[in-house]
Order: sequence, then structure tokens, then C-alpha cells
Amino acid sequence: MTLRMADQETRADVGPDATDQNKRPICSIGVMAHNEEANIRRCLVSLLKQRTERARILEIVVVVSGSTDGTAAAVKEFGRQDPRVKLFNQPKREGKASAVNLFLARTDSPILVLVGADNILAPDSIEHLVQPFADPEVGMTGGHPIPVNGKDGFMGFSVHLMWDLHHQIALKKPKLGELTAFRRVFERIPPNTEVDEAKIEPLVYGQGYQLRYVPEAIVFNRGPGTVREFLKQRRRINAGHIRLRQRYGYSVSTLNGLLILATLARHPHFNLKWLFWTPAVAVLEVYARLLGWWDARWARRDHHIWEMVVSTKEL
Repeated sequence: MTLRMADQETRADVGPDATDQNKRPICSIGVMAHNEEANIRRCLVSLLKQRTERARILEIVVVVSGSTDGTAAAVKEFGRQDPRVKLFNQPKREGKASAVNLFLARTDSPILVLVGADNILAPDSIEHLVQPFADPEVGMTGGHPIPVNGKDGFMGFSVHLMWDLHHQIALKKPKLGELTAFRRVFERIPPNTEVDEAKIEPLVYGQGYQLRYVPEAIVFNRGPGTVREFLKQRRRINAGHIRLRQRYGYSVSTLNGLLILATLARHPHFNLKWLFWTPAVAVLEVYARLLGWWDARWARRDHHIWEMVVSTKEL
């Protein structure tokens, strides 16, 4: 596959040793946050409690972008307790990709990990996530998102169905998101992208590295709680994936509708809820993809600074 990438965005000649003197992979963790006072403490606690006998966390860098709440103060409090926690304030919110680029510029670890400020990690997630880098052919890894939404209602069913499909597809053809790690083989990502993790995939894969899905690296999140918020989130993500294909000739695996249908057919659940609600979720996703296609192709709507989906912040 030939990828159309700007030369200034890659640094293919970089190949540092990714381990310490004990042959443990070394990583820096980046947490991008905007008005995450409600969740940042739980996120940082889950990072500081990581069991890392076979990995080394050099630092946890929290980039706080244009926050108007107590996110920065909470990070400072953790920094006083553990010097690995570092705060970088970005006065103006410029989008998550811009915050990721600030993280890249302020760290020099050979392996970089991205964690959402509204995510919580299982105790061994970082160790599982970075172990594949012992193979020099591996350039990027991704964890296994599991939603904390209840499964009884329609929206909870929808969220679990979407992430279960993501998991099943990623096992066959890696699609990496929510929790990712990658080698330092590029300088920056384009600041106007709506899907930062997906944008990193071609920057790594295009240099000949493998992508690896790591289902043991568990990350807990919360999906949208209303149909309106589901559509808003999926519209933005789909617009980003379509733009990625248009600009760079790279398609994430979950953009393939036939692959999704085949995955559904291989993993049926013979109960009334699955039989009636699955088609309804499919209709919502198709509608969100049409909206995303419209935004990317005709409206040129920019989603790189996106409106927060409030219900996803209630961990």
C-alpha cells in the first residue's frame, strides 16, 4: 500500500532502543484533558497503580487544554505526590491532535502511550500494551475498550454492541483506539484531524511497521447515553475516518461495512433484544455515516475541536 503522507510528519530514520538496562520497555504516557475534573483523578489513580514488572513508566504527562474547571489543580496535586505526573497547560483549546503534538514535543521516550482522561485502566494494561514492542517489527499497539454502561436499556445495548464489534474486527484486522502505544517514528500528527489514534495508524503502518491489537490491555470507558449524543459522536468519528481515506488513502478496518456485517453474522445472539435492537443500531450507524460523509465530502464541517459528549464523562 502506498500512503500519501507529508514528509514533515514522519521520521522513518528514528529507531531508538525501546528498553532500559533491564530490557524492560520504557514508555511515557500522555493524557489529553479538557474540563475533566470529574474523571482525571480516577484516571491518574489507575495509571499510578499499574503493575509494571516487565515495563517502565518514565512519566505521565497531562496536557490540560483550555480548561475552565479544576482539572489542572487536580493534576498538580498528583504531581506533588508522585513526580512522574507532570502538567502542561495549553491556554487555548486547539483540538486533541494539537495537545498530542505538545506531548510529543515535551517527551523523548522511545514508546509513547495515549490515554483518554475519561478512561480507567485495568492494573496490568500498560504492561500488556507495551510488551509487543519487544518485536522490532511492531510499531503500534491498541487496547481493548470495555464500556461501563449498563446493558439493559437500548443505548447501553448499542454501546456494548459497537465495542464488541470493534473487538471482534480488531482481532482479525487491528483497529486501535481509546488506549494506544506507538514507537517514536514521526514528529507530529496533523493538528486538524478528528480521529487522532486513527491518524497515527498510517503514520506508523506506512513506514513498514506492524499494528498489534492487545485484547488483554483493558481500558474502561462510558459510551453515549442518548441517541442524540450517539449520533453526534459517531458523526464526528466517521467524518474523520472518511477524511483519512480521502487525504491519505488509508482506511481503518471498521470503515468496511461488509466486514461489519460479516462479523455480525459470525457472532449472532439468539434473543429478542439482539434480534430487534441490532437492526435499530445499524440504522443509527448508517445515518451517522451518511452525516459524516456529508461533512467530509460536501459541508467541509470541521470536527477537530469537538463538542464534549456529556454523558460519556459520567464514569
